[in-house]
Amino acid sequence: MTVLLEMRAITKTFPGVKALDRVNLKVSQGEIHALVGENGAGKSTLMKVLSGVYPAGDYTGEVYYEGKLAEFADISDSEARGIIIIHQELALVPLLSIAENLFLGNECTSYGVINWRATNRRTDILLEKVGLQESTSTLVDTLGVGKQQLVEIAKALSKDVQLLILDEPTAALSEADSQALLDLMLELKQQGVTQIMISHKLNEVGRVADTVTVIRDGGTVSTIDATREKLSEDRIVHDMVGRDMAHRYPDRECRIGAVLLSVNNWNVWHCEHRERQVVTGVNLTVRAGEVVGIAGLMGAGRTELAMSVFGQSYGRNINGYVEMRGQTVDVSTVNKAIDAGLAYVPEDRKSLGLLLEENIQRNITLANLSEVSRHSVIIEAKETRVSEAYRETLNIRTPSVFQRVANLSGGNQQKVVLTKWLFANPEVLILDEPTRGIDVGAKFEIYEIINGLADQGKGVVMISSEMPEILGMCDRIYVMNEGQIVGELSGDFANQERIMSLIVNE
Repeated sequence: MTVLLEMRAITKTFPGVKALDRVNLKVSQGEIHALVGENGAGKSTLMKVLSGVYPAGDYTGEVYYEGKLAEFADISDSEARGIIIIHQELALVPLLSIAENLFLGNECTSYGVINWRATNRRTDILLEKVGLQESTSTLVDTLGVGKQQLVEIAKALSKDVQLLILDEPTAALSEADSQALLDLMLELKQQGVTQIMISHKLNEVGRVADTVTVIRDGGTVSTIDATREKLSEDRIVHDMVGRDMAHRYPDRECRIGAVLLSVNNWNVWHCEHRERQVVTGVNLTVRAGEVVGIAGLMGAGRTELAMSVFGQSYGRNINGYVEMRGQTVDVSTVNKAIDAGLAYVPEDRKSLGLLLEENIQRNITLANLSEVSRHSVIIEAKETRVSEAYRETLNIRTPSVFQRVANLSGGNQQKVVLTKWLFANPEVLILDEPTRGIDVGAKFEIYEIINGLADQGKGVVMISSEMPEILGMCDRIYVMNEGQIVGELSGDFANQERIMSLIVNE
């Protein structure tokens, strides 16, 4: 096959960190090339070099595109050559229409005036290509994440894309939306669009990739031709983390104690749609030393339940009562929920769990400032000492606790969120999608932290859309559907079939 792209000995250094160390990548015309590796391995950095986010001169090494040396000064420079990158955080303007988003900066004009008839006609053609049946005038903020992802791809197609880079394209999508997106990728391949896919989901990589390149610690480890040999997840995992992972979930000796948390007859109504009840009559318990899972499909009400229990962070007309160790507690505000012994690690760590522009140290101590202050004045030396101890214990990969959290990989950001709540010393932690968007190596470390909490006698509630994760980690599983608990299974008795049966036969 014809080589479309070749990156040779790419090296990129940030202050105190060598993000890429002589990385090589070769992509053939018309293939889907998967780029995998742990968080912080350098995947996104490599693609930013390719797309001009890091311009020529900001790195060493050479990029050859269509057989010629390419030195891109910025994103518009690479886009002019047909290289389009879709980042994990979608770059759409919520209050503009689909048509306006598709041609923003690339408007269809006649004599300097936007030609809306041509814009809408071209938009219809592009939406048909990606299988999106929406009006061109639909505002983007009314679309779900899956449809927004399709708008991003349509936008790429509007720029005559030759090489499409997708950074974690299914990270925030439901199973159905993920499968639809993978189908679209295969269709684009048939149309001759070359694609580079960054993903942690090895089952999805196995479904669509022709070639897989593994990056570890900023260097190229291996390249596998999936058209000639069968992809082995075990081999990919070994190359990613540098060790075998025969057991994806760490072993734990289960020692379950008395009931810590009890949620009783819990009801929640939607914040905006006043007639819509999102949680109905939920009852659940969590015991000391127990990891309790909450399984269910997207929209089942799991996050709404978790956020409403944690200080009524979501919902209205909330009623029911919460007990800790048999005593009714007030969880009507976040501070009261924390005082009662609860903690909540949100699904969206960047928007709800972290102050991205603050450093690691400040994020870690945020939920328990009284422990690092005297007379309401923070003792910075103590704050640094505490943060450094957690950085070492949880293996947060960073040169310093004074590093901005925004500069960390997803897995290390998640460790910072967990550390914040560990420092607050809660009795029960509610973890909402705790491993979303992080690699298998970092997942294993998060699992070990969860098991460590259970071993300390804490109670853990784990919400996850990954069924194997729920089955591999939890001692007991509640199944939710349409805002209600529709079943409860012990960890030993639970399997995917029984969980899905409870959902569909509810």
